[in-house]
Amino acid sequence: MPSHVAVKICGLSDSDHVRVAAEAGARYVGFVFFPKSPRHLGLDRAAELAGDVPDGIAKVALTVNATDAELDAIVGAVPLDMLQLHGKETPERVAEVKARFGLPVMKAIGVAEASDLTQIDLYSDAADQLLIDAKPPRGAELPGGNGLAFDWRLLAGRKYWRKPWMLAGGLTKENVAEAIRLTGARQVDVSSGVETAPGQKDAALIRAFLKATKG
Repeated sequence: MPSHVAVKICGLSDSDHVRVAAEAGARYVGFVFFPKSPRHLGLDRAAELAGDVPDGIAKVALTVNATDAELDAIVGAVPLDMLQLHGKETPERVAEVKARFGLPVMKAIGVAEASDLTQIDLYSDAADQLLIDAKPPRGAELPGGNGLAFDWRLLAGRKYWRKPWMLAGGLTKENVAEAIRLTGARQVDVSSGVETAPGQKDAALIRAFLKATKG
């Protein structure tokens, strides 16, 4: 397993869980701005939580097909280090968002089969980072956070994409070490895998997940 795998705990909504994630060694924390998600935050609450994040941990806003006005409101209210675009944004839109807001942009790419990997090269020029996630089932309300994994063998031996990438989708304390081994991921993202119910994070699960990534 690669040493120093960077972990993102996404969908946080409680200051105790932000503290636990930071103390356990998370490198990123994610806040969700998508009303259909059980992890959605209002701007005031997100600003409070972001204020609790220690220096050196990246604060990431997850958005889905957000308009400029919506992004203006988020960036204006919440101190952030990165924007995560988790919808159907085109490479052109990714570049536009990056230029407008001056923040690094991570683009989520849904994978179910080998042909989906062509998206990675398409977005590599525009995005600063890529989030390789399980493609949501047809008709799903949420583009991510569904607790689904994909066949990690699709990523085996593909460590050399032009941009840093993060593995997501169905990761748990039980399977994350194997996922890292199969894919060579240097970064992983978890949301539902550290919850007891949708949107309900658990401190013990957060700690156990971070411990599992350290082998």
